[in-house]
Amino acid sequence: MTSIRVAVVGIGNCASSLVQGLEHYREGSNDNVGLMHWEMGGYKPSDIKIVAAWDVDRRKVGIDVAEAIFAKPNCTAIFAPNVSATGTVVKMGKVLDGVAEHMSDFADDRTFVVADADQPTREDIVAELKASGAEVLMNYLPVGSQEATEFYAECALEAGVAFVNNIPVFIASNPVWAKRFEDAGVAIIGDDIKAQLGATIVHRVLTDLFAKRGVKLERTYQLNTGGNTDFLNMSNHRRLASKKVSKTEAVQSVAAERLADENVHIGPSDYVPWQNDNKVCFLRMEGSMFGGVPMNLELRLSVEDSPNSAGVAIDMIRCAKIARDRGLAGVVDPASAYFCKHPRHQMTDDLAQIAVEEFIHEAA
Repeated sequence: MTSIRVAVVGIGNCASSLVQGLEHYREGSNDNVGLMHWEMGGYKPSDIKIVAAWDVDRRKVGIDVAEAIFAKPNCTAIFAPNVSATGTVVKMGKVLDGVAEHMSDFADDRTFVVADADQPTREDIVAELKASGAEVLMNYLPVGSQEATEFYAECALEAGVAFVNNIPVFIASNPVWAKRFEDAGVAIIGDDIKAQLGATIVHRVLTDLFAKRGVKLERTYQLNTGGNTDFLNMSNHRRLASKKVSKTEAVQSVAAERLADENVHIGPSDYVPWQNDNKVCFLRMEGSMFGGVPMNLELRLSVEDSPNSAGVAIDMIRCAKIARDRGLAGVVDPASAYFCKHPRHQMTDDLAQIAVEEFIHEAA
């Protein structure tokens, strides 16, 4: 129990925050800000090692992960500027649907510039996962990357590597895929990572509060703006279908009564370049209290989007490793319910926290 060997697909803003966070904790920060626990199942954040990485941008392919995380179009906050070399070079990944067509319409520092290199086969990825000794594969592909996510999920299955699906392509919550991971004896956590204190978790908690306090929620919206490549990618609404399902279901699942479709609007709303990695959420909830008296709540939340999920990612990695250590196969439901927007089994966050604490304690 000395290390967790991690492979990463997609060296974007989220991967940058994750790698910076690992450096931050390695340099002696022993607090648990942003983490569920400083030590989980015997593993500390400093035990996580990046041993394999793939991207498709020519500014990242062929260089050490520690350098690639600061390359354009990444624009997240730099809170650990002196990341030590990892010894892991970013390799060319499989493109498939991982790059939206409209991304080429924007300036170089705002979009992907696909590297002129041979794309790997599934056999290439599997061989690299095995050669690197990777135990957990983190999926950080752009929203809407259905084919590409399935390609890497196949690689994880064949290599016997636990899969953490951070994006809203439904793998862990898809019964067919869940069964395949179970049959293969491989653990999976997903789908669609919940940030430490992001728009979805705040919206869920407030919706649950309405239900517990007897306030009837009648309509609600969540409007999000941002300026990173995630928001630029999602400005193509055809790539948004699963994202909207994931975010909407995360809120609907904790409501006392499901809202009619016309009374709930949740999803990314607009790309504002100068916001960079800052995400702004505008939330409104309307309902009625005792005697049918109306009420409403409005909230504005501003957060750096990628660091907001990095601590959660560290906890997911450790839960995936714990599951692997224990020989668990298939979906790790407690971790999926607590850390993800679209798990296969939804539950309120307080119950999900109890479930994941029991899972960790059982592993100790």
